[in-house]
Amino acid sequence: MENGDLGHARGEFVSLNVGGCVYRTSLSTLRRYPDSMLGAMFRGDLPTVRDAQGNYFIDRDGTLFRYILNFLRTSELTLPCDFKETELLRKEADFYQIEPLLHCLGDPKPSALYPTDSYEEVVELSSTRKLSKYSNPVAVIITQLTITTKLQSVLEAISSGFTKWNKHMMDTRDYQVSFTFGPCDHQQEVSLRVHLLEFISKAGFTIRNTRVHHMSERANENTVEHHWTFCRRTQKVHE
Repeated sequence: MENGDLGHARGEFVSLNVGGCVYRTSLSTLRRYPDSMLGAMFRGDLPTVRDAQGNYFIDRDGTLFRYILNFLRTSELTLPCDFKETELLRKEADFYQIEPLLHCLGDPKPSALYPTDSYEEVVELSSTRKLSKYSNPVAVIITQLTITTKLQSVLEAISSGFTKWNKHMMDTRDYQVSFTFGPCDHQQEVSLRVHLLEFISKAGFTIRNTRVHHMSERANENTVEHHWTFCRRTQKVHE
């Protein structure tokens, strides 16, 4: 992708080509959830690409984007009574990292039991932010991302693939490895998180669940934790 310049998206309206379907909406709608991929993309924190007609191009399911966009407009999820693509929509919401939409869709229902010759590999990604109440609006004063996995190869691949990020800790215990990035500012955290989510997904993992936890540490400070669990099924190696 080439870096896009949102400065020349004059006015408030933007045209999007999502998988061949063209949508027209406002920048404020796309930025409704600042922590989402769209929020970061249309704030200028992530690279963009345009098609031959000048529309911003996103290589995802264009038909399902209709429901993504309507949720951004209303913060309500409305689906047809005979809608049968909930799991696909959940994957789209996960790609765009729209957490309120993921909560509306709920956790994926367990599928049929895995065959006895397979097992799950798990990667966990968490984001921790400390927020100061002294500023208006609330400002991030420190943030970091941590990946925990039993798969050493995944951590090694991340280590080589994200060399420009400040990686603070690598800790091995109970055969689990934690890899912490940061501290960094909010924009860096969003950009890094989007890249990590894409990296993990391309390794064959799908999201199992997400959760958000808010804590008040002091009268003037809050901590917000976001957590994602990814799984992939792998065949057992028989000796």
